[in-house]
Amino acid sequence: MMRKLAAEAFGTFWLVFGGCGSAVLAAAFPDLGIGFAGVALAFGLAVLTMAYTVGGISGGHFNPAVSLGLAVSGRFPPRDLLPYWAAQVAGGLLGAAVLYAIASGKAGFSAGVFASNGYGANSPGGYGLGAAFLIELVLTAAFLVIILGSTSTAASASFAPIAIGLGLTLIHLVSIPVTNTSVNPARSLAAAVFAQNGALGQVWLFWVAPLVGGALGALIWRHVLSPGETIRNVGADDTRAP
Repeated sequence: MMRKLAAEAFGTFWLVFGGCGSAVLAAAFPDLGIGFAGVALAFGLAVLTMAYTVGGISGGHFNPAVSLGLAVSGRFPPRDLLPYWAAQVAGGLLGAAVLYAIASGKAGFSAGVFASNGYGANSPGGYGLGAAFLIELVLTAAFLVIILGSTSTAASASFAPIAIGLGLTLIHLVSIPVTNTSVNPARSLAAAVFAQNGALGQVWLFWVAPLVGGALGALIWRHVLSPGETIRNVGADDTRAP
């Protein structure tokens, strides 16, 4: 179990450091920055690379909503949820802390939004609470369907990380203007801790909506879209969901 938790912590660290780092560091220059598309791709690549790297150890969740969805779908033991969540939160916080230490090394640095998620004044496009909640719920549900479908018995397992990474990229392309894209409570909490825009007061939404969405996506897959897979007691090799 400790190897699994270490893999989840490291994968979430890489997701936050790489994804949020692309926004805080690489997208900060108007003329040379990578823009929304670059940030979206960075998050997708972070998940894709860690899925191939440590997915065989822990299942490659890197996201409390994914772990919950996998438990609801029958592919992950519910008893392991809290340890996985703790590892994911710890890894995310470490990733954000390292990113903050690097970013603050620049003269005149101000944390500002620090790639945090938000609604209202904290939404990049000024979207309200209702719109933020709905898009986070819908996109997290869709993300779980992508994960469960691409790792099902009807799909080619070797291509699953690619489908999931590209799926997360698409999710970011759609929702960065609305919430700066969460679909991951650990990522949201990590950035909010270091932001200076009141994001910590809004982080509840980026736990509730993704968790509800993750469970909903799992139910949609299990009862509507699944190709008739047999639900079984899962072990180390059955938790694969990059």
